[in-house]
Amino acid sequence: MTTAAPSSRVLAHPARDEIRLEGVLHALSDPLRLLVVRELARDDAGLSCSHFDLPVTKSTCTHHFRVLREAGVIQQGYRGTAKLNALRRADLDALFPGLLDSVLAAAALQADRSAHDG
Repeated sequence: MTTAAPSSRVLAHPARDEIRLEGVLHALSDPLRLLVVRELARDDAGLSCSHFDLPVTKSTCTHHFRVLREAGVIQQGYRGTAKLNALRRADLDALFPGLLDSVLAAAALQADRSAHDG
């Protein structure tokens, strides 16, 4: 059962056993969300939403982070007024061994190819 958000400062996240493969794959299928996940994979401490310079409106950014959180890909929490984001690597690795590493490696190869083609 998804944990309820009793106030606007506490965000609902799925429990580990509620994370579904199809939800994770859907969340990772968007290029901007995959970019966010790639950056989070490089930073264990967590990054604020304002760290990401995505070429979309603030409301669209909020949507992308919500999709990632509701799929169980990221954990979000407040530190002061900043909303911090962290990859739920331990949960994803336990549920889907090798998936995240494979997706991140494939995304890096694709980015390298794009850099060399452009």
